[in-house]
Amino acid sequence: QVQLVESGGGLVQAGGSLRLSCAASGRTFSNYGMGWFRQAPGKEREFVAAISWSGGSTYYAESVKGRFTISRDNAKNTVYLQMNSLKPEDTAVYFCAARPPGFGTATARAGYTSWGQGTQVTVSS
Repeated sequence: QVQLVESGGGLVQAGGSLRLSCAASGRTFSNYGMGWFRQAPGKEREFVAAISWSGGSTYYAESVKGRFTISRDNAKNTVYLQMNSLKPEDTAVYFCAARPPGFGTATARAGYTSWGQGTQVTVSS
C-alpha cells in the first residue's frame, strides 16, 4: 500500500488558482499511476485527472480540460494538480489516489487501491 497525504486546498474566488499536492510514502511511488478525484456534498465521487507512472500520459475529465493540469515528480514522491480559472462548481473535497500496475483504468475509481484523506477546495462566486 501507498500512504497519501493531500495539501493545498482552501478558499478562493472564482477565476482564481490553487495547486494541490499529494505526498506519497510506502511502496515505490514511481510504479503507480496516480489520480485526482473529487466529491461535492450529496454527489458521487468523480474522476478529475490522472497521470501514468512515467508522467507520459495524462487524462482529464471534460469539465476540467484546459483549466487543470496534473503532474508528478517521482524524485519527490509527489503528484500535483494545478487548478486555474476555478469555478464555483469546482467546490468539493479533492482526493488523490494510487493505482498499482495492471489495475483497472486511469479514469475509473475501481482500479485505485490507496486514497488520501482529502482536502477541501471552496470556490466563491
